[in-house]
Amino acid sequence: MERFILKNLLNWKNSPYRKPLILKGVRQVGKTWILKEFGKLYYENTAYFNFDENEEYKQFFETTKDVDRILQNLILASGQKISPQKTLIIFDEVQDCPKVINSMKYFCENAPQYHIACAGSLLGITLAKPTSFPVGKVNFLQIDPMTFSEFLIANGDKNLADFLENVNSIEPLPDAFFNPLYEKLKMYYVTGGMPEPVLMWTKARDVSAMQESLSDIISAYERDFAKHPNISEFPKISMIWKSVPSQLARENKKFIYKVVKEGARAREYEDALQWLVDARLVHKIYRSSAPGLPIAAYDDISAFKIYLVDVGLLRRLAQLSPTAFGEGNRLFTEFKGALTENFVLQTLITQFEVTPRYWSQNNPPYEVDFLIQRENDIFPIEVKSETNTSSKSLKKFKELFPNNVKLKIRFSLNNLKLDDDVLNIPLFMADYTDRLIGLALEKKER
Repeated sequence: MERFILKNLLNWKNSPYRKPLILKGVRQVGKTWILKEFGKLYYENTAYFNFDENEEYKQFFETTKDVDRILQNLILASGQKISPQKTLIIFDEVQDCPKVINSMKYFCENAPQYHIACAGSLLGITLAKPTSFPVGKVNFLQIDPMTFSEFLIANGDKNLADFLENVNSIEPLPDAFFNPLYEKLKMYYVTGGMPEPVLMWTKARDVSAMQESLSDIISAYERDFAKHPNISEFPKISMIWKSVPSQLARENKKFIYKVVKEGARAREYEDALQWLVDARLVHKIYRSSAPGLPIAAYDDISAFKIYLVDVGLLRRLAQLSPTAFGEGNRLFTEFKGALTENFVLQTLITQFEVTPRYWSQNNPPYEVDFLIQRENDIFPIEVKSETNTSSKSLKKFKELFPNNVKLKIRFSLNNLKLDDDVLNIPLFMADYTDRLIGLALEKKER
């Protein structure tokens, strides 16, 4: 499998300002694999230490802050070789090891010649705690589920991925590319972007193994819910998690606590929801009152939508059968197009530094699915799961904020096209939203 994050890891290795790295990402997203692969490709050797498998290694960090002594103990205990500059040192499963995380400060200050990368499945939770964290002494990278482009390469369709990579003008794609890309996107909705289910499908074409793999990942996440420090939050986290498909199946996808449990109130459940957000198992998207900068200044924190980390996990959690793959547009339109919205949000989060928002008004009702900030501009986005693309809400948004909208963006099953100030992006090109916006703005200015 090819993961594009390798480029970011290589930039980290070669940076003159390199610090110890913390690689964040949910369980089973491929953190350990990518670090070992990176070590194999770009270092003479890799020294790997797993603090879940070898808990005794934690002691080396508790008795001293001298990094040379720590490394000497690790070398003697494990028999692995460590050379400055030439070895990638991987500290894995560090989420329950505050002393290991804190030691990064001393590696940064006293031993910058060592290349160290830390990973762990619930690091988002750990980093949200007010502990003695080495602020300013580490670099961060986030690894997310495989993108559709990465899925294409894993599926043996590098020609299609290369074609998308090389689109450099806003004009309709030939049917010879459009039609297979449309079919492959349905496949991606079924598998999602978690590496193991993708592997089960792309290598073995085994639907039952792929289904089982998705179920196993969901079970592993649900076991993690019990790791909340307040055990009474466990059932609340579980109920919120299981409510996501029904939240997204509603016409108005705004999160409602009563969907979780009859009579539920925000104050009882907000800690449980925050745990899921910190763990990055769900994405929380606030309602914005206007397209101003900074975008956070216009957040309505009482109104938000939540999406799952991965479209394949959402499909599995919703118990939608993979057979929907063969039923025309059904995967795109099922439960109010929720899979499509989740897919688009998933890819926008990886491309833009600022978390997307959404916009709505009640009387009369209008809703723009997402607002994204690109440089110092805000762009409204509507997601259509079919070819029917009338965009009343986009039009209304432009009427209300005429000076703030350079371009309106619509994702649909229609071809790539710039129609006045509406850029239609085929859903399977969502990974290239940032670049396509740039091309469309250039075209408009000509």
